[in-house]
Amino acid sequence: MLETVLLFFVGLSATILGTLAGGGGLISLPAMLALGIPVHSAIGANKVTNSISSFFVFVMVLRHRGVTLNEGLKIVPVSLAGGITGGYVASVIPPDRMYQIAISLLIFAFLFSFINKASFDGTNTFRFKTRGTPLLYGIGIYDGMFGPGQGTLMLYVFSYLRIAYYRAVGLMRAATFASCFGAAISYIASGHIIWTLTFTLITGSLIGAQIGVRLASQLNPDHIKPLLRVVTAILIIYVIVDNVWLA
Repeated sequence: MLETVLLFFVGLSATILGTLAGGGGLISLPAMLALGIPVHSAIGANKVTNSISSFFVFVMVLRHRGVTLNEGLKIVPVSLAGGITGGYVASVIPPDRMYQIAISLLIFAFLFSFINKASFDGTNTFRFKTRGTPLLYGIGIYDGMFGPGQGTLMLYVFSYLRIAYYRAVGLMRAATFASCFGAAISYIASGHIIWTLTFTLITGSLIGAQIGVRLASQLNPDHIKPLLRVVTAILIIYVIVDNVWLA
């Protein structure tokens, strides 16, 4: 019973953070592992939950006219292609090199946020652009081969493209849905999913999605970059500690 209550609040809090700034896995994965859930079952539950909650967030932002269906349909193939590529790349890159890539990307994003003066102050729509699309594809690759901080990195790109924050949240969750959906199918097919625990996580996550979307619609865009920096710094520490623990 206690495990069920804890998983509900894990799903709730992880999705709120994931919606606002990415990095929901900082809460969900360590919490599930601490509860004694096998690692593959924990990752699988996270992927299934993320795919459902991300789709739900996108639909909510779409209903509030913060994003268009056309934009979502544009970004899904980019992220899906990146995820598939990343899955292949992961099969040929040693794990220690993957950690080095992850840490380098996160540190670069953290430092770039202080140098880059762009912000979520625009109302630009997402279009296939020379400067933006390759970056989103690259993040899809990163998500496919490793993953932690994918949503956070995407928000940095949308800030660089001067897309409004609420629109960026919708697009980020559409991309997360695309990258997690394929992985979720793989984990389901392999029989790693513990459905009773996963449904509890999903329930908390769906409520967290509603709270996250409402908060996102009210946040001052000027407050987003400091939030992203905090999440990025924690992600860097998390990846470094995880690498040392596995070594």
